Amino acid sequence: MTAKDMRRWDDDKLLNHMMTAVIVIDSRCHIHYANSAAEQLFSINRHKLSELSLMDHCQLPEALSERLAAAVENGVGLYFSAITIITQEGHPFSVDLTLSPLPDDTLAILELKQVDQQRRIDQQLNQEAQQQAAQFLVRNLAHEIKNPLGGLRGAAQLLERELSDPQLQEFTQMIIEQADRLRNLVDRLLGPQKPSLHAYNNIHWVTQKVLQLITVTLPSNITLLRDYDPSIPDSVMDAEQLQQALLNLIQNSIQAMGKQFGTITLRTRTQHQVTLGSQRHKLVMEIKVIDNGPGIPDALMDTLFYPMVSGKADGNGLGLSIAHNIVRLHGGRIDCQSEPGHTEFTLLLPLRSQGPQLAPSHFDSTLSVSETHDE
Repeated sequence: MTAKDMRRWDDDKLLNHMMTAVIVIDSRCHIHYANSAAEQLFSINRHKLSELSLMDHCQLPEALSERLAAAVENGVGLYFSAITIITQEGHPFSVDLTLSPLPDDTLAILELKQVDQQRRIDQQLNQEAQQQAAQFLVRNLAHEIKNPLGGLRGAAQLLERELSDPQLQEFTQMIIEQADRLRNLVDRLLGPQKPSLHAYNNIHWVTQKVLQLITVTLPSNITLLRDYDPSIPDSVMDAEQLQQALLNLIQNSIQAMGKQFGTITLRTRTQHQVTLGSQRHKLVMEIKVIDNGPGIPDALMDTLFYPMVSGKADGNGLGLSIAHNIVRLHGGRIDCQSEPGHTEFTLLLPLRSQGPQLAPSHFDSTLSVSETHDE
């Protein structure tokens, strides 16, 4: 194997499988190489990354930019901990930054390791454990509620047969109706416990179904936008359950914005080399629900996906919990970032090829990007 072949193998087989963003820069901070993690970090493909300098793709403290340029020029290594960078799309990231000069060259390797990514993984594992414990308690409670409800309903039916007075039968009907209402509430509280039917489908077929349902009752003060990546391949999924999850998230955004004018954007992308739970995936699909509403109170962020937790006076706290459970059953996760004027829920789902292959999807791959959905 030649040195050239070895370098190509290193670049394609090793660097592109790293979670750390790796780029090669010169003394002007012009980018000569970027791996897949760098593409993911900056949300720009490597060819466009190499057209400009590092500072054109993100915001860095001016003093740091000058030190990087001087260090490359002089062949000196640098290390900075927990540096905040802001991408062109306005997303802040906290990274550990390491600069290593290349021998006999005027280039240097710059590694950007996301600190918040590892924090997010740890937080997800902790939340998963807490939510599973909460769901275990809810299931036990539901079992204890449904048993006496069934007895209550049966007794009311038997009593109704013995009553000849229609006015008295109205009371037994009220008992039966309320018992059914409580049973339905308990069923909603439990949510789906396993995917009902997995088949090949395209995520955009799912999102379009959701938008069709939403637009029927969409308030006039809210505009729906779609920003799709039509290159996302078909994947094995439970389409109906994912429709429900996205429907719950969009309805949550609509309720949060109330009567104020705003937009809700449904965006799809792919991510490379993503850890979901304890499993590493080469490629996942990313679905974002973004609104410019008032944001979520900080006090609710840690328990946002728990059942019966809601920031609305008339909310039942089930929508987000059910959405989280559906995504979990698909081996994915939901992240939420929120501040006044910008809230985004991010669904990360593995692209799966295992499962029964049914009819192919009917999504039109020629759909243009960033279209306004017809209201």
